[in-house]
Amino acid sequence: MNSSCLEKGGGDIRQPGRAVVEAMLAAADIAVNGSRPFDIQVRHPRFFRRVLSEGSLGLGESYMDGWWECERLDVFFQRALRAGLERRLPHRLRDILYAMAARLFNPQSLRRARHVGERHYDLGNDLFAAMLDPHMQYSCAYWNRAATLEQAQEDKLRLICDKLQLAPGMHLLDIGCGWGGLAAYAASHYGVTVTGVTISEQQRQLAEARCAGLAVTIRLQDYRQLRLKADRIASVGMFEHVGPRNYRAFFDVAARNLKPDGLLLLHTCGSRVGDMRVDPWIEKYIFPNGCLPSIGQIDEASSAGWVMEDWHNFGADYDLTLMAWLQRFQQAWPQLSGRYPQRFYRMFSYYLNACAGAFRARDLQLWQVLFSPQGVEGGLRVAR
Repeated sequence: MNSSCLEKGGGDIRQPGRAVVEAMLAAADIAVNGSRPFDIQVRHPRFFRRVLSEGSLGLGESYMDGWWECERLDVFFQRALRAGLERRLPHRLRDILYAMAARLFNPQSLRRARHVGERHYDLGNDLFAAMLDPHMQYSCAYWNRAATLEQAQEDKLRLICDKLQLAPGMHLLDIGCGWGGLAAYAASHYGVTVTGVTISEQQRQLAEARCAGLAVTIRLQDYRQLRLKADRIASVGMFEHVGPRNYRAFFDVAARNLKPDGLLLLHTCGSRVGDMRVDPWIEKYIFPNGCLPSIGQIDEASSAGWVMEDWHNFGADYDLTLMAWLQRFQQAWPQLSGRYPQRFYRMFSYYLNACAGAFRARDLQLWQVLFSPQGVEGGLRVAR
């Protein structure tokens, strides 16, 4: 058999499944071994069979293993998601069983809640300090008027504080405080007292150092254990780890810890479809036990005890944020490579590119939702 069969993919037994994968990719105008930046370059003959048998997990792991390359992974994912190719990938029995188990059990239980902190947020403060802005915001920036990541993240912090109408003397509860960027910003710029909670030990240590000398307390604690009364509550980039079985409990906890005339701001990624299914590659390598909420799920969980005062979607800004993180991560890699292996570099680059493509395709969203317990008389004029 000559090499032309290998290039055309006809019936070459050395690359089983190639014709099927090529046909799928063609629906998104993506070619195998093509010349455009978003075309894929296959380096291993078993790539096609692996993708067809393992779906998203096989696609991601084969990239980590160097079985295929793509110059512009972000565009590859944007085109693939726009064409709906993820719905044509097979779902392995393990993934089906996980989705079924999530309906029967609670993957985000109190006992399991710290898994994501240990496996992702505790990867290393050096990694996140190199990749993120000076405020170390690991959530979507606000690019309405900004031209740099630094300005876009500071604008996001200001937007949150202004939506919450923070004033000196107030007590802000920051559920999922990360490395303390919002806590430090709110305390120093708005004169409020802040209690921040995180399930990551690495985050707690850095947040305490960042907030030294400010009216800020950082706790290593699950949100369900909170017992206080705050004037305002913010939760930024944490609701994605709550899980559908706990959405109502989250809002119950917020109600228990908020004064009757308070406000709650929820900043979360979201999905157009609300179900228990999680991308198996993301679940295994990036955010264990994570799950993105839908509009309907947030509404159902909050409608009994809350009034939705404002809903703001700026999901397209997450594309810009992720690409800025990717650039900074790649620039910092020579300094990071002594601590992290090359396979980690491929994994993390894949993650950032895939997410950027998903937000660019508008497959994923980013919402800031402002709630009040009883409804604000006359409504709110919400900052934009």
